[in-house]
Amino acid sequence: MTNRGHNSKTPLLDTVATPDDLRRLDESELTQLAGELRQEVIEAVSVTGGHLGAGLGVVELTVAVHYVFDTPEDILIWDVGHQCYPHKVLTGRRDRIRTLRQGGGLSGFTSRKESIYDPFGAAHASTSISAGLGFAVGRDLKGKDNRVIAVIGDGAMTAGMAYEAMNNAGAMDSRLIVILNDNDMSIAPPVGALSAHLSQLISSRPYQSMRHLGKELARRFPRSVETAAKRAEEFARGLLTGGTLFEELGFFYVGPIDGHNLEHLLPVLKNVRDTDYQGPVLIHVVTQKGKGYAPAEKSADKYHGVSRFDVITGKQAKPEPKAPAYQNVFGQALIAEAERDERIVAVTAAMPSGTGLNKFAERFPDRCFDVGIAEQHAVTFCAGMACEGLRPFAAIYSTFLQRAYDQVVHDVAIQSLPVRFAIDRAGMVGADGVTHQGSYDITYLGCLPGFVLMAPSDEAELVHMVATAVQIDDRPCAFRYPRGEATGLVDIPTRGTPLEIGKGRIVREGTKVAILSYGTRLGEALKAADELAARGLSTTVADARFAKPLDTDLVRRLATEHEVLITIEE
Repeated sequence: MTNRGHNSKTPLLDTVATPDDLRRLDESELTQLAGELRQEVIEAVSVTGGHLGAGLGVVELTVAVHYVFDTPEDILIWDVGHQCYPHKVLTGRRDRIRTLRQGGGLSGFTSRKESIYDPFGAAHASTSISAGLGFAVGRDLKGKDNRVIAVIGDGAMTAGMAYEAMNNAGAMDSRLIVILNDNDMSIAPPVGALSAHLSQLISSRPYQSMRHLGKELARRFPRSVETAAKRAEEFARGLLTGGTLFEELGFFYVGPIDGHNLEHLLPVLKNVRDTDYQGPVLIHVVTQKGKGYAPAEKSADKYHGVSRFDVITGKQAKPEPKAPAYQNVFGQALIAEAERDERIVAVTAAMPSGTGLNKFAERFPDRCFDVGIAEQHAVTFCAGMACEGLRPFAAIYSTFLQRAYDQVVHDVAIQSLPVRFAIDRAGMVGADGVTHQGSYDITYLGCLPGFVLMAPSDEAELVHMVATAVQIDDRPCAFRYPRGEATGLVDIPTRGTPLEIGKGRIVREGTKVAILSYGTRLGEALKAADELAARGLSTTVADARFAKPLDTDLVRRLATEHEVLITIEE
């Protein structure tokens, strides 16, 4: 443990280096510890930037789980992972917390390579219950008796994978604890003293014993009576707690509980830890995103992910942009096309502002669909609309489109349906790290039959490619563009001109060296050409525009008319 002196702002947190230290504290000290932990997270993220709101919402829950359960012997899995900053502080990484998302520093998500307290890496949503069930079955087959806890946010509960896992877990007798972090009260009935009392009562051993006795008695009656008794008990608890959906999936439901009240959390977690119940349990915890930091409480969406900020004012240190972001150029170009074509519709998977579709949604609310974290559904939804003659655009991050690959293959490519994929965050994405790099889409789409693949070299080219995609009505197409600011062109066309499919362009003529660029590396290619020219090497620079179909005439010309041909892509 560490000791930072008598004048420390975090005297209690200074005594906690690991969960073992935490468990030595008295329960009466945990509220103070949570306050200090929250302040530490705020100050750390103010320096590094990162995901703020979600972590602040689970401070008390993080303290309670590590206090009640014997981590890392008990397995704790955080869904998505961006809730994990408080967890990292309590698990031996406080001294590096100000290196979050920096080169050589801590990951912004959980990572098996980083700590024994991170048993499963997670940066994409909705994987925790599946992984947790795998851990639970592995434990059972090894004859062990440790607990497995998966913490999943209700945003992640929009993905089908979470329900697939719950459906599987509900049919098994493996002990799995799922904590639903409901951070916008979209699922929850009211919470308070009565709800807390009922949750504590329902999760207690006496209730479990009576429930078990009732089940044994019911089994002695005809099956119809047993089934009726089971449904009556579930219905009664569902009326009180709102957990009928989870009960139908085979989970024993407890909640909702105020996720910021340790007096409510601790006894329920202890009851669930100590119960003899064989099967999965779901604890419904209601939290507030950004809890304890006024700017984040008032504007949860703006403080979900932040750049560096001033702790006192909450003002983020965002430099004045020199150029519009690529996603905003896409959004405006799509609006321009949709003004003239009522068949154009747009779909996003929980990323309306991140993909630039927020403005499109404001202009065309009936033609823009946010389907939640459900990329598989998003793609096939678009396929269905394409069958009806609409012109759907699926705006999805490159890293998340991977989740829907079967739908891209089976529902779109094989049927040659004209779904248009606007692939955002293509290429390297920086601080989000290895799980979010958009490095694979050229390869995994390029091998599919009939696809047209494009990549703009600048914002004007992106506008033209949106117009091109609108006109492709006989097959699927995709255009990819990176995160961040565009090149800063002064003249961006309001509406694009469709490009000739499969044809690139010569940007600069030379004689000795040829550089063929695909995408936004064209600017670097031109700079390289300048340096080569200064050394006496006349250089041609070409913009491929299309990776499929490839402009073979252009490639052949570059290869035969120059001594060297270099290709560049991100």
